[in-house]
Amino acid sequence: MVKTEMWDDEQTEWQESIAAPGRPDSKDEMEIYILRHGIAEPRRPGRADAKRALTDRGRVKLREVLARARAAKVAPSLILTSPYVRAVQTAEIAAEVLGRKGILTRTDALLPSSSPEAVWREILGHADEDAILLAGHEPLLSEAATYLLGAERTVIELKKGALVSIDLEELHSPPQGVLKWLLTPKLAAGKAEEEARE
Repeated sequence: MVKTEMWDDEQTEWQESIAAPGRPDSKDEMEIYILRHGIAEPRRPGRADAKRALTDRGRVKLREVLARARAAKVAPSLILTSPYVRAVQTAEIAAEVLGRKGILTRTDALLPSSSPEAVWREILGHADEDAILLAGHEPLLSEAATYLLGAERTVIELKKGALVSIDLEELHSPPQGVLKWLLTPKLAAGKAEEEARE
């Protein structure tokens, strides 16, 4: 069964539920944060897809999402990213906003052509970490999240710049994670506008 916690603008339960620092009680537990890259430049003839960079709008929306995450004390001990430019830039912004500079690693397991199983093997290769943030692409990230939750079909859709949190209570195969929350740029922007009016 997939557990989820809904965003509620009238109460503080959402932030309280994820405000605990990213330190599981045992080495068999891990927090996984999955971050889709932000809005990127459009495809252009003759230019490799891997070279596409984030747009200014994409950077702004990412920062809004990550600012909410930082307020909730999201603190990955390691950031893994696809080698594609837009994903690396996304991971770099995450490292900056979350105050986690110097812990970024590029991995082919997060290439668009990769598989959920490859992502899982990469996670297991860092089993000593408390919390890992993955930066990459769709549809791989939704497929990987579904795999981590032990679901039989895709249960998550990640918009550009969206961030999802999954708790792995045991690092065994196949994984049986718990969905904690999903934060979209639209929700993050709405919360920022609400605070600006207060």
